[in-house]
Amino acid sequence: MKKLMNEKTQFVADMLKGIKIMDNSVDVISDNVIVRSKLKTKGVALVSGGGSGHEPAHAGFVADGMLDAAVCGEVFTSPTPDKILDAIKHVATEEGVLLIIKNYAGDVMNFEMAQEMAEMEGISCQSVIVRDDISIDNEQDRRGVAGTVLVHKYAGYLSDNGYNLADIKEKVEAFIEKVKTIGMAIYPCLVPTTGQYGFDLEDDQMEIGIGIHGERGIYQEKIEPIPGIIKRLMNELEKEISEKSLIVMINGMGATPDSELAIVANYFNEYVNEKGFDIKKYFVGNYMTALDMQGFSITLVPYDQEYLDAFNAPTVSKYFK
Repeated sequence: MKKLMNEKTQFVADMLKGIKIMDNSVDVISDNVIVRSKLKTKGVALVSGGGSGHEPAHAGFVADGMLDAAVCGEVFTSPTPDKILDAIKHVATEEGVLLIIKNYAGDVMNFEMAQEMAEMEGISCQSVIVRDDISIDNEQDRRGVAGTVLVHKYAGYLSDNGYNLADIKEKVEAFIEKVKTIGMAIYPCLVPTTGQYGFDLEDDQMEIGIGIHGERGIYQEKIEPIPGIIKRLMNELEKEISEKSLIVMINGMGATPDSELAIVANYFNEYVNEKGFDIKKYFVGNYMTALDMQGFSITLVPYDQEYLDAFNAPTVSKYFK
């Protein structure tokens, strides 16, 4: 296994020390919790997180205009409730705390347990669960993937504009229902803690409907030129969204070079123009990755002026471009 690391057991700890060196606007507490160096004193605080390996999510979005804290578990492993509670207690304001949870069993269980413990300590705390991965038919079982980053930004905008905890929860939950994502890969990721690839994939194959923890997709197919891949993914997304005015995220899975993401954006734009879509805003880059998986995901959000205002609102996160 070739990885740029020292000891595999120190992978996340060493990464977090490096993040602190790279960004002096954040601090590391409780070994694996990233918080803003300058805590906000008013407005609902936002906490998210999960297993590491999805960088820049979630630590890269701890910034003014977005998250107040990110809890970083080991690679592809949910953080423990006590660490989540530490994050909640460190950033809590009088207005309360909203937990943004990706829909994975471990994350949901541990974040909700931490929420209960926080409430027992007198902290007003609510949670929302992101389920944007349309590769899973049952909506309640859908995983939280790249659309989670847009949830961070929208919730941050609402907090900065003085909405209370109950209203933010209600508006964010309505937003989550509209966010739809599907991804693909041409190479799986190599997990540093195990030295194993997430799934097997022949050189001439691609995986459609992948997860962000190295999970295989819903089917494999012979690799094809990018216009065909985009058509394949959009055929699934168009079953979920009928609106023609959209906000779009094209998200790299970790090892996809910017040149190839630009090619994806080019042919995606050709596709939507031919189909009569009106794209109000593009996000193209690495937002929610799966270590060194090579591939991309497409996230669609029906256009709403409030959503566009939220995404255009300033943030000091260098990763929300």
